[in-house]
Amino acid sequence: MHQTQTTTTTPTRSNGQWAIDGHAPLNHNEEFKAADGRPLDVRERVEQVYAREGFDSIPSDDLHGRLRWWGLYTQRKQGIEGGRTGSLTPDELSDRYFMMRIRTDGGALTTEQLREIGRISTEFARGTADISDRQNFQLHWIRIEDVPEIWRRLEALGLGTTEACGDTPRVILGSPLAGVAADEIIDPTPVIETIVRRWIGDPELANLPRKFKTAITGHPSLDVVHEINDISLVGVVHPELGAGYDIWVGGGLSTAPRLAERLGAFATPEQAPEVWHGVVSLFRDYGYRKVRNKARLKFLVADWGPEKVRRVLEEEYLGYALAEGPAPAPASGNGDHVGVHEQKDGRRYVGLAPTVGRLSGPSVVALADAAEAAGSRRVRLTPHQKLVVLDVDPASVDALVAAVEPLGLRASPSPFRRHTMACTGIEFCKLAFVNTKDAARETVDELERRLDGLDLDVPVRLHVNGCPNSCARIQVADIGLKGQVAKAADGSDEFAFQVHLGGGLASDERDEAGLGRTVRGLKVLATELPDYVERVVRTFAGARVDGETFSEWVRRADEEALR
Repeated sequence: MHQTQTTTTTPTRSNGQWAIDGHAPLNHNEEFKAADGRPLDVRERVEQVYAREGFDSIPSDDLHGRLRWWGLYTQRKQGIEGGRTGSLTPDELSDRYFMMRIRTDGGALTTEQLREIGRISTEFARGTADISDRQNFQLHWIRIEDVPEIWRRLEALGLGTTEACGDTPRVILGSPLAGVAADEIIDPTPVIETIVRRWIGDPELANLPRKFKTAITGHPSLDVVHEINDISLVGVVHPELGAGYDIWVGGGLSTAPRLAERLGAFATPEQAPEVWHGVVSLFRDYGYRKVRNKARLKFLVADWGPEKVRRVLEEEYLGYALAEGPAPAPASGNGDHVGVHEQKDGRRYVGLAPTVGRLSGPSVVALADAAEAAGSRRVRLTPHQKLVVLDVDPASVDALVAAVEPLGLRASPSPFRRHTMACTGIEFCKLAFVNTKDAARETVDELERRLDGLDLDVPVRLHVNGCPNSCARIQVADIGLKGQVAKAADGSDEFAFQVHLGGGLASDERDEAGLGRTVRGLKVLATELPDYVERVVRTFAGARVDGETFSEWVRRADEEALR
């Protein structure tokens, strides 16, 4: 429970912090969230009005605002070139169809749920089904008329779209190996389930300053990108209190990237849900609402520092002091979990790589069938656009791997197919300048052909983003590519990428996260992307010293070697 404010002073100007400045809205986003009931109330209007009267019946604040609270964004109108992205209004950019995010906390799905998602994709979404880097599925081409039926089918199986988007607590990242890994420090499933049951859909937490991202893991591979979330709970063992969680806050990328910081505090499994609720409530009350692009928790943490965040959390929201806690050990093992591995019960989990997360409705149904034929009833999505089939009968592993390969799912992918990610891009996203999925897939195909036989014992992670907002995490990739529009010699638009090199998150190759290096003045045309990646990878392979990773080489390389 939020206690009486005791720790702050009156600022010289308003930042729209509820606990200090009051609730008066300071911009249009805050106005529509405060008006016409609560944002979550838009569901009733969808069911009773918009699905019956059609797209044209949806007013702007619902269309471009409140529908996000139920996982719906208008998608980009087909045929609008990237050069017009920044010059058109949302109405001009928007098609009469929606992207829908399905909420899958911890990436956890039963095969029955997976099969239904595939069926919904086939029937209502023209077969689209992309795995995002937030451990959920994104569908496209959704008509407002079909939304109530999709909700009915999802909710009948325990799924939904509640707060999949909007200024809300978004889907919770969780270790894909929760409860099955032999080397697991702690199973985060009870914490995730408690948070979802108690607070997802709670109107008291449905009007945050901006989105709020959560990651929780108990696996030693640090498999939930904990450094770039608003709050992360990372499994550690306290010398007196046993297994619990180290607390990180204030991470996020986009156009102002910032890595999360440790509070230095330890949460027991019983305290962890309360800590999560305390941090999100602190963000609700003290987050900056005046300027939207400065409203993420990371900006408050940058101003306050982790010591003040911890003090306010303990004094005003928890009502008790947290124990001092140890930091996580360096990552061990690969956090994408691709390949065939043994579970603690002797069965196998099989990590599969779809190219840049792209599947189809029929392939999702076929995957569910193949998993069940191999003895599995559980599948997990990962934060790396991969998926893991759990509980596979050891005798059925080979049959499963063979059955899913024609679906574009590989248990032993090439290094580039395994380590390449891409955001939605201009195909459907209103913010994008370039086509990302196709460019990335074509690049992977070319690199497999051109670099076949190149002996590299470390990965080179390639992340492709269609705009500066970094949904594909470009600043923490070995090679991060930011889509933009450049001018050709004749004055026409060229679709190109700005290059970031040498970034990364904590992994078995590096102890600490770090942001990439921007190669000044370098613009790589989309058509030249395979040439550039081949060139810089070959340069790295020829110049590296024994055991050197790509990011280590980038830090010492002459800039000309990076071009």
